[in-house]
Amino acid sequence: MDTPNKLILNYNDIPAMPNVMVKALNVIKDEGSGLNDLADVMCYDQALTTQVLKLVNSAYYGFAQQITSIGKALPLLGMDQAKNIIITFAMKPMLTARGGKAMWEHSIRTAVGCEHLAKEFKLMDSSDAFVIGFLHDIGKIVLNVKNPVVYRKIEEFVNKGANVLDVENMFFGTNHSDVGFLLAKKWQLPVVVNNAIKYHHNPQNSSMANFAYIVYVADKLAQDKKKPIELDEEIMKNSNIQIDNPEAYKETIHNKAAVLLASLAR
Repeated sequence: MDTPNKLILNYNDIPAMPNVMVKALNVIKDEGSGLNDLADVMCYDQALTTQVLKLVNSAYYGFAQQITSIGKALPLLGMDQAKNIIITFAMKPMLTARGGKAMWEHSIRTAVGCEHLAKEFKLMDSSDAFVIGFLHDIGKIVLNVKNPVVYRKIEEFVNKGANVLDVENMFFGTNHSDVGFLLAKKWQLPVVVNNAIKYHHNPQNSSMANFAYIVYVADKLAQDKKKPIELDEEIMKNSNIQIDNPEAYKETIHNKAAVLLASLAR
């Protein structure tokens, strides 16, 4: 059995953070940098530039005028929204290749859900919430790379109602939350992101519980529409997110995510 540390530190095929994402996050972290510096990073990646312009002209953002250049797009988006777009596009090939279409769509729905809940309950910045939600399952990439055949078996168990962490621990001796936490640390992502990834199934154990609860709830609401919503009453007891009508929230999140997914698929 592998420990999460062994998987991250010793396994040669652990994915590196996409290069454009590294450059963009470095610009964003540098207080002396601005939108022009971010535009320079994006303009070197023609595919990213094309996709960003398609997205900002889509119904998801709903800008009144046609936006024809990154230079015009970024002031309208702002640094935080631009960061979200870059991370989303940069991670798409990795998520779809390693986790399949279902993981990609679930990641987008959870990101949109976190953004929506953050705005609704004012527990954190909604832009940061989007990133946390989008990256919450990145540990699954590592487990899938390690042994895709075994991970397909795990998915079969989970689809039949098994607890995902229990099954992962049984087959791998670790789980996607712990592995994702270490991968996020390796990528030098912010502490709040790392923490929410680690505790999104057990937010009550987190030292940053508000953030972990947002991902926990969004993750449940982002599940397939046919699946019942399974918010654990004991876990939710100490949460600052109290939802009277989970089905209505689920419908809103799925509808918003559908618009974004349609834009990203172009």
